[in-house]
Amino acid sequence: MKLYSLSVLYKSEPKAILLKAAYDVSSFSFFQRSSVQEFMTFTSQLIVERSAKGSRASVKEQEYLCHVYVRNDNLAGVVIADSEYPSRVAFTLLEKNPREADPMCKVQAELDETKIILHNTMESLLERGEKLDDLVSKSEVLGTQSKAFYKTARKQNACCAIM
Repeated sequence: MKLYSLSVLYKSEPKAILLKAAYDVSSFSFFQRSSVQEFMTFTSQLIVERSAKGSRASVKEQEYLCHVYVRNDNLAGVVIADSEYPSRVAFTLLEKNPREADPMCKVQAELDETKIILHNTMESLLERGEKLDDLVSKSEVLGTQSKAFYKTARKQNACCAIM
């Protein structure tokens, strides 16, 4: 039971465009690896081009089983595995949102969201700190001005006698 290739393609009119692919060709000899990878890329593109929108299928090519799923928005996924690999698992892999399929991705997404919230909170705290610094400096200026006013008023009132 082995998974050899996982590809994401875009089904455009003249031909399918490979967006991203991952290959595991470690079980092949060093000299075969590049040609096996080219075969998998070509087969993935060909299967996507021949599949209809919104469809999923399994195609046997030599000793490999190719599972394809083409969404209605022309995004397609292809899994190439050996014949022992369960097709249900392959289609679950192709149809599921990666964030839901992998618990680590879900945790990472939650961490990213928490980091954004924390960053925004820190920014607002810094802004409040700046506003507090402005208020402190204004209150110091106001305190100094009130002392000057008090001294001036005392001098002014000293000349007059209060009865």
